[in-house]
Amino acid sequence: MRTYYSRLPFFLLTVLFGMRTALLQSALLTAQLASAATDYYVATTGSDSSPGTQSQPFKTIRKASQVATAGTTVHVGAGTYTETIRTKNNGTASSRIRFVSYVKWGAKIFPRANSTSEHVWDIRGNYVDINGFEVDGSRCTSCVDGIYMGGSYDRVINTHVHNIANNIPCLSHGAAGIIGDHYYGGTRNDVIRNVVANIGVVPCTFHQGIYMSTSGVVVNNIVNNVSAYGIHLWHDATNVTVVNNTVFNNGSPGSDGGGIMIGSGEYYNFSGPGDHNTVSNNIIYNNKGAGIQENGNTGKHNTYTNNLVYGNTTDWSLQNGLMHTNTITADPRFVNYLANGTGNYHLAAGSPAIDRGIEAFYVPTKDFGLRRRPRGAASDIGAYEYRRR
Repeated sequence: MRTYYSRLPFFLLTVLFGMRTALLQSALLTAQLASAATDYYVATTGSDSSPGTQSQPFKTIRKASQVATAGTTVHVGAGTYTETIRTKNNGTASSRIRFVSYVKWGAKIFPRANSTSEHVWDIRGNYVDINGFEVDGSRCTSCVDGIYMGGSYDRVINTHVHNIANNIPCLSHGAAGIIGDHYYGGTRNDVIRNVVANIGVVPCTFHQGIYMSTSGVVVNNIVNNVSAYGIHLWHDATNVTVVNNTVFNNGSPGSDGGGIMIGSGEYYNFSGPGDHNTVSNNIIYNNKGAGIQENGNTGKHNTYTNNLVYGNTTDWSLQNGLMHTNTITADPRFVNYLANGTGNYHLAAGSPAIDRGIEAFYVPTKDFGLRRRPRGAASDIGAYEYRRR
């Protein structure tokens, strides 16, 4: 078949093919630049005047957060980053912004003592992931929160948040290791496979481990040594799934605290009640105060199933005539329980938590260590599946 081009003079053919080649090269260059813009790199040896490539990384996570856009992955090398971060840019449902530590807990965010920020990492954008970091607030005298999620559809995953609010007084505006907040209209914040430990001062009613004031998911976390509650729902919290967490040694004598608090009140953008919350497959052990408690304005559709609740000052306190079901009241039998958080919280052989979890759509398919769940007749209770051979 003859083409249109074959009927043109030779010099016009040369011009047209030259134009087409230039356009193709321009499109290829644009695609390459767009591709390059989807990944940035950060290292302690880098410079914020660098382009943020793998060979010329940024020095700070803050710089990367300023240029990250929908679809960007920020790869952060191991080392200590003496900074606080504010992430304002938005991802999308199909193109999230991801901050990922190269090595689990290898990138340590460790603000200076003279920091003026209230949050070690302040997320105001939507569809943002924080994955694999260590957040250490032990030097910061201003940091009331470890990671604050004020946007929508944000996630904190696989991160170790500790020693937050140890240097501040016990004030009623509160403090927490990880927050999913509705104050700015944020919704659906997820807290997945994190360790949250050593939060607040003792005694204090207002310093929490994981604090949710909006909808979302709290699954596969290990929470311990928090001055008030390990997991606390308040303000506009509703439709929160609290499943397969291991929560121990929280609360302090003389304060209101314990394992898990389900409640709502002092509303931001919501009129209550705190309802349609699911609390299942959790180990709530050895807390100084309530094991699982409702407080404030709560509804009649909260469910409490297949939890192991044992050794707390008071194991249960529910409202509206609600009842917990399939509760196990026995020592969970960890491999090596140490109250200070340095033990081994896998289940030992013969643990009453093995194969005793509920099977439902909201139960995570992997445990804290990313092992498949269930591995036996049913899911195990707590953050870990039993290590079967």
